[in-house]
Amino acid sequence: MEENVFEQLAKRYDTEERKELANVIVNEFREHLHNSKSKSLLDYGSGTGLVGLALVDLVDSVMLVDSSKQMLDVAEGKITRNGISNAKVLHSDFMEQTPKIKSDIVIMSLVLLHIPDTTTILQKLFTTLNDGGKLIIVDFDKNEKIAHPKVHNGFSHEELKKKLSEVGFRSNEIKTFHHGSGIFMKQDASMFISTSSK
Repeated sequence: MEENVFEQLAKRYDTEERKELANVIVNEFREHLHNSKSKSLLDYGSGTGLVGLALVDLVDSVMLVDSSKQMLDVAEGKITRNGISNAKVLHSDFMEQTPKIKSDIVIMSLVLLHIPDTTTILQKLFTTLNDGGKLIIVDFDKNEKIAHPKVHNGFSHEELKKKLSEVGFRSNEIKTFHHGSGIFMKQDASMFISTSSK
């Protein structure tokens, strides 16, 4: 009986559109994770693990971190059902309290736009990274068509680079890699990937 509950939840969260977008993002992350077999990866704002769990074969371990217990329950169901031995979940919101954990790679996919105080979250992720660690962010390019009180309307590359540098990140590279129709609040939009080192 229990499994059905999680499968229903997963169906609700993991819509076809979300899965499609997640696949695009996963393929882009994979390009940036060569030679990471010995590394630990933390997926901040992982949701149900659509992105993070698709990368378990490339790294030593994956930790899915999210502030939604329900989404992590779904992710845990996937880990159990698929017999994934190198992934675990952590229920946490770094904006409230940063746990004492360290990781070699932190990824964030379409999460930054939901966090009002971008500088603070970047600082918290900086402290979570091991020296020489990498922060990889996928998010939307600045989009003037979008106006929402709770969501950034994407990010300009220059603005984000400046913030990353201010926090202490080095070699910040940002490039747009995908254009899609109706992918950002039903508007056509493009996504960028940003890679930075600590």
